[in-house]
Amino acid sequence: MPLWTAAVAALLIFVILWDAFQTIILSRRVSRKFRPTRAFYRVLWTPWRAAAKRVPQGNRRENVLTVFGPLSLILLIALWALGLIVSFALLHWGLGSRLTDPDGHTGFGVDLYMSGTTFFTLGLGDVTPRTTLARGLAVFESGIGFAFLALVIGYVPLISQAFSRREVSISMLDASAGSPPTAAQLLRRHFRDEDADIRGLFRDWERWSAELLESHVSFPVLSYFRSQHDDQSWVAALTAILDVCSLVVARIEDRPLPTARLTFAMARHAVVDLCAVFHLKPTPPPVDRLPPSEEKRLETFVATVGVRFRTDEASAAKFRALRAMYEPYVQALSSFLIMPLPEWVSPEGVKDTWHTME
Repeated sequence: MPLWTAAVAALLIFVILWDAFQTIILSRRVSRKFRPTRAFYRVLWTPWRAAAKRVPQGNRRENVLTVFGPLSLILLIALWALGLIVSFALLHWGLGSRLTDPDGHTGFGVDLYMSGTTFFTLGLGDVTPRTTLARGLAVFESGIGFAFLALVIGYVPLISQAFSRREVSISMLDASAGSPPTAAQLLRRHFRDEDADIRGLFRDWERWSAELLESHVSFPVLSYFRSQHDDQSWVAALTAILDVCSLVVARIEDRPLPTARLTFAMARHAVVDLCAVFHLKPTPPPVDRLPPSEEKRLETFVATVGVRFRTDEASAAKFRALRAMYEPYVQALSSFLIMPLPEWVSPEGVKDTWHTME
């Protein structure tokens, strides 16, 4: 048998195992341009995203997009397993390791069957390795298969736990910032009562942004997981918090600037790094999210609870500069993941999710 087949098979085994190690165990973002997992998601997400955009916006589109995250994770694990099984079969075949079935047959089909039963540690014993090399490869593949399955068993619950932690805060934001969340509603509801602890809110979302950054950089597949309700998403929640922080820092008088600055810095760090994970270029919004007429409506909306905007040019310029620091990045994430950005002020007549659910 040609030895180059065995060499290619050994290389494939190394590439698959290294890719699985980087995806499951390695917590640091991998900067290498080519990765099988990245190529897999690029090939799968592009047509899925195109098909979803053809579905009318609303519940049906969200149902299509919701399936992608969990399904892609299952397909990725299955692809790794299939790749290892075929690679080990090629290694047996290329090295001429001589596996024999009960009828005395040999060949690639027998090698592939042996590889599958060995990888999943079935131990049927109906195919017998006849050489020392074949026995050694069978033992090695059995160990790889056992370790691989153990890693997968630990990996899937970890993804589920990280998703649940992310969604708890997003669900809680519904009551304080509306559905979808807006800066105007969050400010109005928190300043409506004099005892409202907006510093605590900023601290909580600073930590949430840090946890989001850590979990989504370590496990980028989480970015594709959708929220429970159609009008919620992690991109919208993060954008709403950045909107509020930029307003507090630049435009609102007598408010907790240091806490807002820290939260803004952490949240912006998250969106910039996540754009880097997906190799997204910052894209300015196609239309101004806060035109002068909408800004006037925002000012009127929050004035009812005693929130006053600074009107000097320096404050307005600082506000524009802060928005320019994050809006191109959240727009890139919004377009890539099909997660709409929130408005600054909720349209009239929109009810929160907790009011509409039966």
